[in-house]
Amino acid sequence: MVTAGLVAAPPAAAAEMGSATVVPIQVTGDPAKRFNLVLLGDGYTEADLPTFRSHVDKHLNTLWTIEPFKSYRSYFNVYAVEIVSAESGVDCDPGLTDPRRDTVLGMGFWGGCNPNSVQRLLSVDGAAANTYANLATGTNPGNRQLIALANSGTYGGAGGANATASGGNALSALISPHELGHSLGGLQDEYDYYARGVAGDTYTGPEPSSVHHTVLTEQQMRDTQAKWWRWLGEPSESGGTIGRYEGGLYLQRGVWRPSQHSMMKSLGFYFDQVARERMTQRIAGKVSILQGGTPADQPVGADRVLRVQTLHPVSHELAVTWSVDSGTLPGTGNARSLDLRSLRLTPGTHTVTATVTDPTPFVRDPAVRDSAALTQRRTWTVDTALTTPAGGEPLAITASTATDRPVGARDVVYVESTQPTDRVPTVSWTLDGQPVANPGHDGDLELAPLGLAPGTHRLTATVTDPVTAESVSRGWTVDATRPEVDYQVSAPLLTTTRPGRPTEYLYNGPFTMRLTGADDGAGQVTAEFRLDGDGWHNYYGWPTDADEPFRFTATGTDVDGLVYGNLGSGGLSVSPFAERSPGYGRHTVEYRGIDAVGNIGAPGSFVATLIPSPPACTNVVTGRHTGPLVVSTGVTCLRGATVTGAVVVRPGAALVAERATISGALAATGAGAVELLNSSVRGAVTLTGTTGHVTSVGTRVDGPLVLSGNVTGDTAAILAGNDVAALHCAGNSPAPVDLGTPNTVRGAASGQCRAL
Repeated sequence: MVTAGLVAAPPAAAAEMGSATVVPIQVTGDPAKRFNLVLLGDGYTEADLPTFRSHVDKHLNTLWTIEPFKSYRSYFNVYAVEIVSAESGVDCDPGLTDPRRDTVLGMGFWGGCNPNSVQRLLSVDGAAANTYANLATGTNPGNRQLIALANSGTYGGAGGANATASGGNALSALISPHELGHSLGGLQDEYDYYARGVAGDTYTGPEPSSVHHTVLTEQQMRDTQAKWWRWLGEPSESGGTIGRYEGGLYLQRGVWRPSQHSMMKSLGFYFDQVARERMTQRIAGKVSILQGGTPADQPVGADRVLRVQTLHPVSHELAVTWSVDSGTLPGTGNARSLDLRSLRLTPGTHTVTATVTDPTPFVRDPAVRDSAALTQRRTWTVDTALTTPAGGEPLAITASTATDRPVGARDVVYVESTQPTDRVPTVSWTLDGQPVANPGHDGDLELAPLGLAPGTHRLTATVTDPVTAESVSRGWTVDATRPEVDYQVSAPLLTTTRPGRPTEYLYNGPFTMRLTGADDGAGQVTAEFRLDGDGWHNYYGWPTDADEPFRFTATGTDVDGLVYGNLGSGGLSVSPFAERSPGYGRHTVEYRGIDAVGNIGAPGSFVATLIPSPPACTNVVTGRHTGPLVVSTGVTCLRGATVTGAVVVRPGAALVAERATISGALAATGAGAVELLNSSVRGAVTLTGTTGHVTSVGTRVDGPLVLSGNVTGDTAAILAGNDVAALHCAGNSPAPVDLGTPNTVRGAASGQCRAL
């Protein structure tokens, strides 16, 4: 494997409109034997080319974190075509009245400025795109996939023969794998809308041809062994359980998909197993897993070695078995070579077959496993009367895992060498100078079972000729250090830290989270998070700005007709018309990173508890209020205020104290709501018969805190993280709760609050 970064020497003179430079980013083999990914830029002037390189880098680094691209990265050659446009930007961006730009590939939103289309549909001139893709020597429409990137920060993309994506939107790097799901995988959208914000109708057609849509029930799928029946009940890679979830094909009802939110429905989540199986089949189908070996076009003698050359996934070894006259040979150890002399064949002709199979767990359908994409064979006729001429090339390493960048701690590293006809060179491995046992095929070494200690290691493969003792070696740097991710959250009402447990935060409104990755090696760290054990979700900042933190709310935030950051039912991202219950309560957020070589960091976590926001203020008190305060009507808010006397809340009125100080007692009877937030009360607090929110968080009460007869509907009274002289509760419905953050009670605690 040979790789090259997006670094190009500056041109001697200004580049002309339409001029192009092909930059090899990753070359793992002959383009004729690889699947070639060609990324083209449109709307990038000569001055914009550094931006194009940055966009390509982000798209690829994100792509390699997503299965099955991560495992099959070695099947790809990747080229960037830097095309110089006369103007920056693309057509109709963001609106139909915006100008048309002078660009080479003619990319445009609204399906090419079509008022009957939708804004997000980003079109490209396919003929022009293929003309420029042809500059990547050795690639052709049969062995490549195009992705055209538009110089735009507007959300958009398209599938079809040529995938498109905007280059600079916060979600751009997730648009491209989604569109590859269409262009490469033949997958369909799982959206329950076509125009954003407008609910789709009801599906009334026959069983869809789509592999991930159905009208069948789960039992019907099992009974007829149809669609994704083999995956039913499995934990989904995109969160939840593989089952049957209504909505898809731009329709809201009458058709079902396998997962609640896979990549084909919600950007940020992974492909679920059903889509991943199809993508694995399509990627493998673009190459030949049996790359070469001893020619089989004429009989061979029984006095020689046969061999096959295979591809080498990053995550696992391909399986090779050998058979003679239809009988499988035992104990060949997944070897790529077979010494026919060891078989002691009887005189005459025999048939020898090598079968190469991809044993990936990503595939469960036997028809897919047995297809040419994942299983290939080579058969020789062996004639014992033939004599093989002596000869062979000098010992040399002919192919290997790339050496110009580190490999990950769980990668499979391989080496191939010249193969004489009369013997099999051996491969030995050392790690940091110490021999490494390698059962099975010695040309591939799986690093995962070695359990490498964090840090940098040196791996060496030595190929030795068993007759001449001549040897050649190749070495790799192994990056076994996991990336780290730090988080920052917005200021909470209350923070609780306890030994051996995640930090807990309490919020009474929207809160934000920023994730920042770090690693000891070069390249991007892709941060991810998941909510309450759901699917891992890419951290991209915020949909409108990659530099802004992610925002969580009880029912999410509508951004351009999609809801993001939803803590309620339905998942993080839902359609705005989808029914959902607010996500008040306790939530666990896990986070982790994936570095440029594929190492996955150990997850960290924190707990965020969301409670309803206080009622809106009708009267605000700040500064110093001298003497007692009586709240008779409306909602009085004490914001950082000091009240030098007692406070009384009359029936129907409400009080919200935020970082306030009350020098006397607080009494409320029949109040609409009472909330004490990070405040201080120098006397007793007595709350009786409240009909709305009762909340006391992070507040010091120098007298007893008494709650009696408060009927607060669906939301229990919240007493969390307070410091009180005594605590007494009786007759409250529901009973008060502390949300997992106990109070400090200096005296007695009784009644419903005995354990709080």
